Amino acid sequence: QVQLVESGGGLVQPGGSLKLSCAASGSIFSINAMAWYRQAPGKERELVARISSGRNINDVNYTDSVKGRFTISRDNAKNTVYLQMNSLKPEDTAVYYCNALIQQNSVGILRNYWGQGTQVTVSS
Repeated sequence: QVQLVESGGGLVQPGGSLKLSCAASGSIFSINAMAWYRQAPGKERELVARISSGRNINDVNYTDSVKGRFTISRDNAKNTVYLQMNSLKPEDTAVYYCNALIQQNSVGILRNYWGQGTQVTVSS
């Protein structure tokens, strides 16, 4: 019933930039947190960045490898999270997945949702 749709992936040269977007739609009472994960071939999925969607909207976390290069942000009115990626490196190549912890109604429980993923390729 809840859908997360990512966009903005593509092919970029090293040093370039991309901005990913993820919009949540459907039955949503509240979104507690949104995050970006990525998974490269042969590797496990890793957390890239996470942002609180509650009261403390400036509560963000980044994995060490992207600090200073990536910025996560959100638009609560649109139930959307963004990932601005600058100074991209070949090792950033992966499928990037949007994740959200969502309560669908006032008496419902929190559930974890995933988008389908968007490919980011950094190569010359």
